[in-house]
Amino acid sequence: MKKLSTLFFVLMLSLFTMGQAKNTPSPTNKNAKLNQTVWLCTYRVKADKQKEYEHFVHDIFWPGAKKLSKAEQQVFRQTRVMHPLKAEADGTYIYSFLMDPVIEGGDYEIDSLLKKMFGEKAGTEYFKQFVATLTDEADYRQYYMVQSKD
Repeated sequence: MKKLSTLFFVLMLSLFTMGQAKNTPSPTNKNAKLNQTVWLCTYRVKADKQKEYEHFVHDIFWPGAKKLSKAEQQVFRQTRVMHPLKAEADGTYIYSFLMDPVIEGGDYEIDSLLKKMFGEKAGTEYFKQFVATLTDEADYRQYYMVQSKD
């Protein structure tokens, strides 16, 4: 469940930078400098759940992001999201998120953030909605890397 929690937050962070919600900070476009950590995450959304996933991201989570502290909003600003151009052969959709750079000590846990945004009960229910859109947890991948000189 912790992997899904982190996964979900990564997704939300990334989408936040796309400016989907009003009154949210715009991206700072501060890419990692030499030797800073970058975090890439990929995961699959079920073939029949892409619309529910995007509704959750753009209509529920994103507006809630403006309730977070300035420090937590900075985490969002330094994250980018990549949406799939098409479905995979099995009908699922692979999304990627790039935290560039990672903020040391930043809160990337979706459970924590949803509860800060919406309270304990609603945050838990929203997280369940998100999890219902994902394929098996084994499809989640994450890669920590360091920015090179090039």
